[in-house]
Amino acid sequence: MKNENPQKVVIGYVGGFRGLVNTDLIAAEKLTHINYAFVDVQGNKAFLTNEKTDTVNFRKLLLLKKKNPALKILISIGGWAWSENFSDAVLSEASRATFASTAVEIIRKYKLDGVDIDWEYPAQPGEAGNVVRPEDKQNFTLMFEALRKELDVLEKETGTKKLLTTAVGGFAEFLAHTEMDKAARYLDYINLMTYDFYSGKIAGHHTNLYPSKIYPTVNSADKAITAYIAAGVPAKKLVMGIAFYGRNSRVAEGTETGLGAGYVTGEFGSGFSKIKDSLINKQGFKEFKDQDAKASYLFNAGTRTLITYDDEWSVREKCKYVTNQGMAGVMFWEYASDPKEYLLNEIVKSLR
Repeated sequence: MKNENPQKVVIGYVGGFRGLVNTDLIAAEKLTHINYAFVDVQGNKAFLTNEKTDTVNFRKLLLLKKKNPALKILISIGGWAWSENFSDAVLSEASRATFASTAVEIIRKYKLDGVDIDWEYPAQPGEAGNVVRPEDKQNFTLMFEALRKELDVLEKETGTKKLLTTAVGGFAEFLAHTEMDKAARYLDYINLMTYDFYSGKIAGHHTNLYPSKIYPTVNSADKAITAYIAAGVPAKKLVMGIAFYGRNSRVAEGTETGLGAGYVTGEFGSGFSKIKDSLINKQGFKEFKDQDAKASYLFNAGTRTLITYDDEWSVREKCKYVTNQGMAGVMFWEYASDPKEYLLNEIVKSLR
């Protein structure tokens, strides 16, 4: 009899871009997939810029399968800093074939389980200097078709399933510049980056599940997921992103909680282990919970610093949402941000 409630995926992004990964610190038994970030795109090819450390990392990550034989290891290509050449790489049928074959050659050579594409963003500006074309919209889909074709060849060679996934913008605008209903046919999972939300001149949550009533909310995970499903993406392929780090904003004067205040400057903040151990109701920070948004935040009135983040409570709410919506599971950025595994433990507990 077919399992009507398949195991939810728990996909952890692991940052190899920093150098060697200490895999002893990774709890393999708590994950279903590891997405290794990142592989570059150069000369229309998937390219290991840090080959010396990447190859060591691949070998050590594969050893985690001794602890969890079902664990899948994927390469994630692109990311914020390495998406500038995607448009060129997938512009023609010939270039797509080159890109797809080189991407799959990496997983063939190192005996990995799949390819994850993190193009930020097709037909939309991402980091300054990225090549952007209107044709990215169709070529995004054609790229997945080419990758799936190469992966199918590798599947026949190895007799094992090879995965194709993507990380996508956690905002509805992403859908206007892609054909996600068509792309979804080639994809096993679609990882929604439902974090780094930005509210313009207003300091808001960066990874809220629902809109806040404290300020006019532009983005939320629920809004993105609803839009993707309406665009024809099956809920069973959607994966909700969870932030293992906070974002800090300096806000204008004249506010008691910081949320919804005028935004002055912002930056990436600390990982959750540090937030929990050192900042919650410490060092001048006071904790607040936005019950409508299902999101926590800290405010330091002295320095006018607002920190928004996911905690155990918001993770519990997100996992409940994933289950209720029949989604595939959750993913998170990024493993090293919560070394004490406060949030990962909550995910495992909540998705049982």
